[in-house]
Amino acid sequence: MLLTITTTHKPATDLGFLLYKHPDHLKSYDLSCGKAYVFYPQADEDICTVAVLLDIDPIALAKNSRNFSGNFALAQYVNDRPYVLSSFMSVALTKAFSTAMGGRCKNRPELVDVALPFTVTLSSVPAKGGEFIIEQLFAPLGYEIEVERHLLDEKFPDWGMSKYYKVTLTNTLKLQDLLTHLYVLLPVMDNDKHYYTGENEVQVLLDKGKTWLKDHPAKTLITNRYLRNLKSYARMVMRELNDESVEDEKELPEISPELKEKKVSLNKQRLQAVTEQLLKINARSVIDFGCGEGKLIRELLKKPQFSKILGIDVSYNELLKAKDRMHWDRMPDKKRERVELVQGSLQYCDERTLDFDAAAIIEVIEHMDADRLDSFEKIVFSYSQPIHVIITTPNSEYNVLYEGIKPGALRHNDHRFEWTRKEFKAWADKVANNHHYSVVFYDIGDEDEKLGSPTQMAVFTKQSLPANSQED
Repeated sequence: MLLTITTTHKPATDLGFLLYKHPDHLKSYDLSCGKAYVFYPQADEDICTVAVLLDIDPIALAKNSRNFSGNFALAQYVNDRPYVLSSFMSVALTKAFSTAMGGRCKNRPELVDVALPFTVTLSSVPAKGGEFIIEQLFAPLGYEIEVERHLLDEKFPDWGMSKYYKVTLTNTLKLQDLLTHLYVLLPVMDNDKHYYTGENEVQVLLDKGKTWLKDHPAKTLITNRYLRNLKSYARMVMRELNDESVEDEKELPEISPELKEKKVSLNKQRLQAVTEQLLKINARSVIDFGCGEGKLIRELLKKPQFSKILGIDVSYNELLKAKDRMHWDRMPDKKRERVELVQGSLQYCDERTLDFDAAAIIEVIEHMDADRLDSFEKIVFSYSQPIHVIITTPNSEYNVLYEGIKPGALRHNDHRFEWTRKEFKAWADKVANNHHYSVVFYDIGDEDEKLGSPTQMAVFTKQSLPANSQED
C-alpha cells in the first residue's frame, strides 16, 4: 500500500527538513505485522515527493488476531489488509513522522506554522459509504478531491467496480495538520482499526483533532467510526468538544444490567476491595487467575509492594487486550519486570503458579460449569497453595434490585450459576476445611438491609499444620 505527499513550495526540499528525513536516505520502520519504508521518488527545488510504502506480512497478520476484524471464519486468512490504506498506515505515519506530527522542526522551526501546497495520493483505500463519505470527510477541511474507483479485476471488466478507490487530495495547509487529518481519517474511511480501542484512544483522538474536529460538520461520524462505534467513548469526546449534538439516547442500544452495574462503579469497588486486602495481608507476589484485560494488575502495578505479579487467562485475546491497556511496549523496564502474562487454565496444574503469597480470583467461578468446581478447588488450594486466596462472586439475592432481570435469571448470560450468600458460605467453608484454610467473608457494593450487597468476597488464609500431620 502506497501513500505519497508532494509539495511545490519553493524550495520544495524544505519538506525534508519538516519531516526530519533526508531525501537521499531510505528509512524503514518495523510494524506489528510488517515494515514501513519512507523514500523520496523526487526531490528538487521545484517539486518534492515523499512516499510511505507498507509491506504487510500476511502470515504475521494471521498470527496476530488483533490485526483483523472480519465477520467470517477465514477472515484472518482472506482479507484486504496487506493491500489497502488503513489503520496500519496511521501507525506508520506516527512512527515515521512523529516529529512533524508533533509540530516540531529542529533545523527550520519557522516552517512549522507555514501553510504549504500539498498533493496527497492514496493508492488504494476502502471507503465505507463510497465517494460521498470521502467528500464528507475531506471537503470541509479545504481539500480538493479527485476520486477514481478501481475495477474489481481489470482482466474481467464485466465483473464491475470494487469498493476501493484511488484518492488524490490537494490543499494548502500546515504539514502537521495534513498528517493529523490522515492519521484520523484513514481508519474512519475504512471504518475499521487493527488495534484494540480502549479509553486511551479517546485522548489520542482529542489530541490529534484539537485544531479541527470541533468545527467539522461530520464530527459525530468521525468520532463514532474512529472509536469503533463504542458509544460511551464517543460521548467522552463529544463532551470534551463541548458539543450537545450526540446521538439521541433513544437510538442507542438498551444498556444491559451488567453495564449498569459497571456504571455505578461496582467493578471499581471490587478492584479496590481486593487491592486493599492484598495490601493488608502484606502480599508481595500475587497471581491474578482469570486476569482478563488486566484491570487488577494495573491497580497492583501502582503499588511498589507488589514485586511479582502473574496474570493468567485461558483467552489469548484477553491477554493481548491486557498488554494493550497496560501500554506494554512503552512500559518502563523495571515495571515490566514485575509482571508476567501467560495463557493457562484453572483446570490444569501449572508450575508457574507455585510459591505465591496470594491469589486473586475476581468474578471467575460463576463462569465455570458447576461440575468443574471440584477440579478448580484442587488446582488452587491443593496444588498451587498460595498463602492467601481472595475470591469474589455475585450475590444472586441482590439480582431482584436490577431492572430487567427476571426472577431466577442470571446477571450475565455467560454465568453458569450464581450463589446466594448462604450457598457461597457453605461452599467456601467446605473448601477451607478440606485444605486447611480459614475463611472470612466481606460485602462489596451498596448494601441492602435484607438482600445484602451485589458482590460477596471470601478471603482464605492457609493455616499451619500440626507438626505430626501431613497434607493430603
